[in-house]
Amino acid sequence: MAHYSHSMLKTKDSYHHGDLRAALIKAGEAELAESGVKGFSLRAVAKRVGVSHSAPAHHFGDANGLLDALATEGFRRFLAAMEARQKTVISGDPRQQVLASGLGYLDFAVSSPALFRLMFAAERKQVKSADLTAAAQASFLHLAEGVARLRGVSPFENAPAMTDVMAIWSMVHGFTELFISGQLGYDDCKPPADRDAFLVEVLNRAIG
Repeated sequence: MAHYSHSMLKTKDSYHHGDLRAALIKAGEAELAESGVKGFSLRAVAKRVGVSHSAPAHHFGDANGLLDALATEGFRRFLAAMEARQKTVISGDPRQQVLASGLGYLDFAVSSPALFRLMFAAERKQVKSADLTAAAQASFLHLAEGVARLRGVSPFENAPAMTDVMAIWSMVHGFTELFISGQLGYDDCKPPADRDAFLVEVLNRAIG
């Protein structure tokens, strides 16, 4: 006789509202990682959870609605990863905090590459939800505030400081995308400690 886990036996009715939404987002992330944005479908997500294909539509409207929710969740986890790295730095030195934030940026992308690419996907032209816009802005403000502490002036009030923001962002994002794409070609980037040291060296050049 086959054995089934409790989660496999769950039906739409057995989920609480919040539980089902969370389960659909988790399944959506797995589907995104496997099928990408172009192959993403609500029906496939529903199948992973074991609910009717109308269940995701009830929560998210359509596939773009679920992708929007996934990107929102991604940006929240992204910010948390940067803040988590900063907490590991004993020194409150602004430079070290910016470097730690960059390492958290990479940490998130390595752990969730499909979600990371969704968050910055240029081909998604749909209007973003207020939640996604706020989550993305919070991540940008995190970097801007780090540069403000480093330079002693707000990037929103000082053009050179905003250029610093863009230089740091470009460097860490470019490095991260190249790394998760396997394009760097450096064997010493494979161990996390060596990978981190290399990113720090690159970012130090951006910071100046």
